[in-house]
Amino acid sequence: MALAASPEVLEFRVPTESGKALLVWGLEEGAEHSLFSAFSEFGLLYSVRVHRNAAVAGPGYYALVKFYSARDASRAQRACNRQRLFQKSPLKVCICTRQKAFQQQVLALRSYKCKELANYYLGFNGWSNRIITLQNISGFDLENEELGGLPERQCLKYLCVVEVTLPHHGICTRGLGIAEAYVENGRDPLEFVMKTGNVQKLAVEKALSGAFQKILLIVLENGKVAVEYNSAQEEPIDSLTDEELRGLIQVNDLSLEQLNLEEEEEFLSDFCFDEGHLLEGRQSN
Repeated sequence: MALAASPEVLEFRVPTESGKALLVWGLEEGAEHSLFSAFSEFGLLYSVRVHRNAAVAGPGYYALVKFYSARDASRAQRACNRQRLFQKSPLKVCICTRQKAFQQQVLALRSYKCKELANYYLGFNGWSNRIITLQNISGFDLENEELGGLPERQCLKYLCVVEVTLPHHGICTRGLGIAEAYVENGRDPLEFVMKTGNVQKLAVEKALSGAFQKILLIVLENGKVAVEYNSAQEEPIDSLTDEELRGLIQVNDLSLEQLNLEEEEEFLSDFCFDEGHLLEGRQSN
């Protein structure tokens, strides 16, 4: 009797776990859009990055295709390896089995990626969000006033708290975001208005991402999705009422380390691949 496959847990974080990335080589020029369409049939993609082959490897291109789900990546590898798909010559596809230790840093997904992941697994009507508070906290940074000498240069800083609700699962989470920017010419009203809008938007995006970090998606083999609350990501704001949050101006006691959303970078040298697939590919050329 075959054992049922275990559920797969997905977080709202940049996927770095073993088995979620595929190396695709033997690509012809201009294949990026076709590559995305072909592999999207197997599951939601985090990224598709196409690169030109090194000079010693000859003409052509290779790609790194990253899924959120290792199960989807495995299905895609089995179905697409040695297939022509959208070009004349067959593709070679293998799974990246692991990444170097220094690449295992956990990075939060940006807000638009969080929305994509939520829409894919929960549906467009499966979640909602609202801004509880969006406050200008620029005046609490005394360090900028002590700099002196540049009265026209102003620091804008906004704090935002966003609430995400999953009504079908009875889960409600909150996230906090802080963003800042400098207005170089404080006497220019247009620059001030544009910078203010940008800082407010960034604070909202960080807060939304923070709220999603507390949600775990449990994907079953049959495709059904359960949701759990990740209590390890709890913050002081989770225990406050809406009124208390709207009056929140002291942020010294809040942890800001979780708010840093860094840009992910990938390099081919950061991955290891199944050597059997690579040897097989070389012998067939």
